[in-house]
Amino acid sequence: MTYSSNASRLQDLGLHGFLAALERQQISPPSLELCFDDRLAAMIDAEVADREAKRFKRYLDAAKFKVAAYPEHIRFLPDRNLDRAMTADILTCGWIAKNLNGIITGASGTGKTWLACAFGIEAARHGLPVLYHRTSLLLETLSTAHLDGSIKRERARLAKARLLILDDFGLAKLNSRGVQDLLEILDARVGRSSTIIAGQMPFESWHDFIGDPAMADAILDRVAHSSFRLCLTGESLRRMKA
Repeated sequence: MTYSSNASRLQDLGLHGFLAALERQQISPPSLELCFDDRLAAMIDAEVADREAKRFKRYLDAAKFKVAAYPEHIRFLPDRNLDRAMTADILTCGWIAKNLNGIITGASGTGKTWLACAFGIEAARHGLPVLYHRTSLLLETLSTAHLDGSIKRERARLAKARLLILDDFGLAKLNSRGVQDLLEILDARVGRSSTIIAGQMPFESWHDFIGDPAMADAILDRVAHSSFRLCLTGESLRRMKA
């Protein structure tokens, strides 16, 4: 069988990484001097890397992160209250494997959204589906979904995410429907997946913000006792860039 026919079959099978590695070997004399097993291993590694890169891109596209925040660019400023060791542990994504949650609070401009997205991007690198939503906009979407009959589909979409990021929590007042939807989102994820909630409001104020004492207790119970907490401080990063 000729090289061109083999290449065509690899293309038909969708083994694009394998094919690209084979083509590189064909024009690299040192590669051709390797034994068969080494050449095969190199092509298999290339196929695995190609599939992982494509999966990562799919997850990035699906997540709809607000910012492209890569963990290697995290800034550990002296007054930011961001511990290197704790951050490194979060970036292992072991907490997601354990279905734990995260709470990130701090004043405007301290980098809550950026950091939440960085954790989400690292989760996607680990092969985990992620979704990013501003809390108020997601609750508006769910409110509409109740009216047009698409609520089951929306809930199923959210349930597929191993990590759900709810950003800007506390910026918009919650109505009774929103409180109920928030509880249902979190309840469906307990013990099955992970959620990061980020917002300016101090965690200690969440109970009063939610309003209904019973619902507030239920919501906080589903996130507070199984979460890492980061309270960012310091000068606004936006002003520092200006």
